[in-house]
Amino acid sequence: MSRFNLRGLYAITDSTLMADDETLLSCVKQALQGGAAIVQYRDKSTDAERRLRQARALNLLCQQYQVPLLINDDIALALACGAAGVHLGQSDGSHAAARAQLGADAIIGITCHDSLELAAQAQHDGADYLAFGAFFPSQTKPSARPAPMAILAQARSRFALPIVAIGGISVDNAGQLIEAGADMTAVVHALFAADAITARAQQFKNQF
Repeated sequence: MSRFNLRGLYAITDSTLMADDETLLSCVKQALQGGAAIVQYRDKSTDAERRLRQARALNLLCQQYQVPLLINDDIALALACGAAGVHLGQSDGSHAAARAQLGADAIIGITCHDSLELAAQAQHDGADYLAFGAFFPSQTKPSARPAPMAILAQARSRFALPIVAIGGISVDNAGQLIEAGADMTAVVHALFAADAITARAQQFKNQF
């Protein structure tokens, strides 16, 4: 079980919204000040030097707030920057490989889409949380297939792991996901495109 409390606002960075190092760090700092419980660094570019530089800087920032930094889909980068763990999609390498490289204390989250079967496999493999979605149309992944909200209650009754809801989540719709069983709401645009990121993070945090 993770040494961190996996409940609350799960902030995911966006390399388009935060195109340079200064903007990235400023935005994430504001989210942390507003109470983000977990941060995921997501950058799909091939600029390995930039990604390592940014991930290391983010990890230091998150450590100041005692909040875990996870790396999206890149076990080697998580290892190189000293992050608290990784988030893996279904095609992003095996949980076993991540655990072997990152160690027993690492947080490893798994994308389960709209599938309780994938979630059961993830729990069996030793995942630290299960991520379901997309629950609403997503700007980050417009083609993501929709997940029914009922899956949150089904997962809550079946699994003993924290549950993350993702996909098009806003301050206006987050509450119904939490009521349905989500422990964390993963947010990109509704957080980092906000005019006042700290205030927006507090609005999300206050729903828990």
